[in-house]
Amino acid sequence: MKNPDLLKEVIPTESELKDIIVNYVGNTIDPDTEEITVEDIINVFADQFPEFLLALAEENWINGYTQALNDSKSVSSNLEVLQNDIDKIHNQ
Repeated sequence: MKNPDLLKEVIPTESELKDIIVNYVGNTIDPDTEEITVEDIINVFADQFPEFLLALAEENWINGYTQALNDSKSVSSNLEVLQNDIDKIHNQ
């Protein structure tokens, strides 16, 4: 899945690190305009520093999987409470 709004967002250089990255990516891809997007940065990182993107992707995957497990437990717990309430109503 891609977020087209995020990928096409032009990156302002408001910190020293952003300035270094945007300048490096700009010099690497030599775009038609001076605007560097998140997509441009991702493409350069994927080509030249894939370990960095892999670490981010793994962390995001683990966090997403953990959240899904927590959500599943929450739904199961809520269903159990609901079933108990239904059983109480039927036993009255």
